[in-house]
Amino acid sequence: MKTTKQSATELMELENKYGAHNYHPLPVVLEKGEGVYVWDVEGKKYFDFLSAYSAVNQGHCHPKIISTLVEQAQKLTLTSRAFYNSQLGKYEEFVTHYFGYEKVLPMNTGAEAVETAIKLCRKWAYEKRGLAENSAQIVVCENNFHGRTTTIISFSVDPDAYTNYGPYTPGFIVIPYNNANALEKVLNENPNIAGFLVEPIQGEAGAFVPNEGYLKACYDLCQKNNVLFIADEVQTGIARTGKLLACDYETVHPDILILGKALSGGVYPVSAVLASNNIMEVIHPGQHGSTFGGNPIAAAVAISALEVIRDEKLAENAYRLGQIFREAMQGLCASSKVATSVRGKGLLNALIINNSGHVDLAWDICVKLSENGLLAKPTHKNIIRFAPPLVITETQLMECIGIIRLTMEGFE
Repeated sequence: MKTTKQSATELMELENKYGAHNYHPLPVVLEKGEGVYVWDVEGKKYFDFLSAYSAVNQGHCHPKIISTLVEQAQKLTLTSRAFYNSQLGKYEEFVTHYFGYEKVLPMNTGAEAVETAIKLCRKWAYEKRGLAENSAQIVVCENNFHGRTTTIISFSVDPDAYTNYGPYTPGFIVIPYNNANALEKVLNENPNIAGFLVEPIQGEAGAFVPNEGYLKACYDLCQKNNVLFIADEVQTGIARTGKLLACDYETVHPDILILGKALSGGVYPVSAVLASNNIMEVIHPGQHGSTFGGNPIAAAVAISALEVIRDEKLAENAYRLGQIFREAMQGLCASSKVATSVRGKGLLNALIINNSGHVDLAWDICVKLSENGLLAKPTHKNIIRFAPPLVITETQLMECIGIIRLTMEGFE
């Protein structure tokens, strides 16, 4: 029986009627993606400048990753961890060598990986450092975004994230971001701190880049106080910022590294927590797990996704094109009443909008950008993130800069 193709309006109405209203998408219904491009159900082509929040660093439907996905899906998809499978050990060897760690604990989503790191840090503190049971504290930063589980929103400062979800999980201390002195102060005052959980660049806060030297100062303080430095590189990792990891800019090797998103190139939920033997050995059978964590598809896909990053030199491309993009946006800001500044590293960037006269101005700009063939999304009302797939070419980037300039002119 032939099915009638539904319109964009009909498809959006289906989501509104049957889905929870926990997102506010731009009014675009996407159907296909390839490289830096996506197409909507009407066939209109767009540049993707969000990359599924940096999950699609390798570009949409990268042929090598898709080929691996299909090949493995036709052989074996899931065994659970009740048995060994032919792909997991290969992946564990590959990913630990790739990032320079001894052990990996595979999970599925970024939030699961953060939860895993929190559990690992606490268990290490009790069993290796000898902290009294239930005394361990983990330091986090203001304006953080680490996920939406009950534990994680317990240390959020965003009312939308935490309001009416209590009671909240204790054991966290919130300090200002980009302030190593604040970390030093709390470490000196509290002997029960087990870890410091930080985003090397705050993504959801609008690509907020800390001062140079901040990460290294915090890392050194953690080493001095026998506190685990835990880096959430779910969004900033895997070449997005112009280095394999954002921490690499300051040659910081986190005690616990949290990865997700682009670990699969956006084709499958894959996340990972990496650490040393000394930290990871506190986890024993039955103490932590996931039915899908470490499944054969995830393991095979992640290897291919990381090979693409390496073989296509995507970190180098992100570094070079990021400089071109920010220079162009700085020029735009110099003559604009609407765009005030740009910040970021590599191809994780944000344009700050002066919305004093119209609170939804950034949203309106993003709607107009979509009409002009470029997809981006605002955050915190006055910030527009620009994060294209890292396979973008300089020619494509210059075309996109032209679209942004043209769009902004209409709001001056």
